[in-house]
Amino acid sequence: MTDQSSNQMWGGRFAAGPDAIMEAINASIGFDQRMAAQDIAGSRAHAAMLAATGVISDSDAEAIREGLLTVLSEIQSGEFQFSTALEDIHMNVEARLKEIIGEPAGRLHTGRSRNDQVATDFKLWVRDQLDAAESGLLALIRALLAQAEAGADWVMPGFTHLQTAQPVTWGHHMMAYVEMFGRDLSRVRDARTRMNESPLGAAALAGTSFPIDRHMTAEALGFDRPAANSLDAVSDRDFALEFLSTASICAMHLSRFAEELVIWSSAQFRFVSLSDRFSTGSSIMPQKKNPDAAELIRAKVGRIYGANTGLMMVMKGLPLTYSKDMQEDKEQVFDAADNWMLALAAMEGMVKDMTANRESLAAAAGSGFSTATDLADWLVRVLGLPFRDAHHVTGSLVAMAESKGCDLPDLTLDDMQSVHADITQDVYSVLGVQNSVNSRQSYGGTAPDQVRIQIERWKANL
Repeated sequence: MTDQSSNQMWGGRFAAGPDAIMEAINASIGFDQRMAAQDIAGSRAHAAMLAATGVISDSDAEAIREGLLTVLSEIQSGEFQFSTALEDIHMNVEARLKEIIGEPAGRLHTGRSRNDQVATDFKLWVRDQLDAAESGLLALIRALLAQAEAGADWVMPGFTHLQTAQPVTWGHHMMAYVEMFGRDLSRVRDARTRMNESPLGAAALAGTSFPIDRHMTAEALGFDRPAANSLDAVSDRDFALEFLSTASICAMHLSRFAEELVIWSSAQFRFVSLSDRFSTGSSIMPQKKNPDAAELIRAKVGRIYGANTGLMMVMKGLPLTYSKDMQEDKEQVFDAADNWMLALAAMEGMVKDMTANRESLAAAAGSGFSTATDLADWLVRVLGLPFRDAHHVTGSLVAMAESKGCDLPDLTLDDMQSVHADITQDVYSVLGVQNSVNSRQSYGGTAPDQVRIQIERWKANL
């Protein structure tokens, strides 16, 4: 078979034949160059430790340190020339280091492997993203607290099945998302604590015979401790999976809130107005103001979920320890991180800028017989009816109001007494929406006093 026919079999995309295909599938520099700063930080810590333990000379360590700083400067300025032939960020950095400082560069890799090197770099990168997520969540929570505080006593409808259920307050609704994003914040912090063990020094899989000090490099890189098992250290990607899992749950919360903002900003609801900064117009309909930022946040969850599932599939069948499959871990995590950070920032911006329409909220709060449960509770509390009987009486009164085209507070006392003779004028004290929300004084309830207690609790926590 000729070279030409071989090339045709491999396809026109790879005119050079199998070698080009292998280089293309094997190289990761196209994406793992994002870890350049982490790679250089790990190498600097490793070189300093090698000198401190007498494995390399102080002069070699100093040359390595200065050379790595030069490489980092070149990368940050955009002068660095990345090579796919050198496969990954680690080899690209080391090759350039050798060009700059010569022989001492060859001593940098003593006592380590690309296996523990990439695990360390990736952990450092994910840790940075967890810190960024924490900052983003804190900013979003503060924006929600500001909305909650401004509208702690503004009435609005609460929904189940997207049907009017009971009146709540705007502040209470905002605080529901504070709780949700607060759990996300807790997961971010938990994940960071759990993953903060250093793989560096685990070498290829079994450790090294050189007298290295893994505690020294762990401390230098901000880890709490070195990972305790070299086999696990190089093959663990739980930290990336936990990052993606945490991102997925948070993205789901962002998507739920985005869905509400899409509904609330519609002409049919008019609960909120989103700022022009986070809306777009229509190319054909001049009256339109579209909540595109919210819709895009709602869509981001698919990419983040997909990354989580994708990495699970990569890892599920791998024996210990390192396999090249793990090269497929980074692009998915990088993409998910980019989209999570963008969605957090966009949601914070929308929440800070949005204006709640208090009048529309109040009008909607009183519709749909939203105080029916308050009426049933009054029948139980004042008349001593069993709740099931009170539920039946209330249902009959709702049907009557519906047939008359009015709401429950608009029924006369005679109307009420035609269903149950013992009902008194006092029943009207619970039928107004403001009375309804004020009565919900149980811990975590929608009463403005309770909402303000939760706001102060969160402000103190933050």
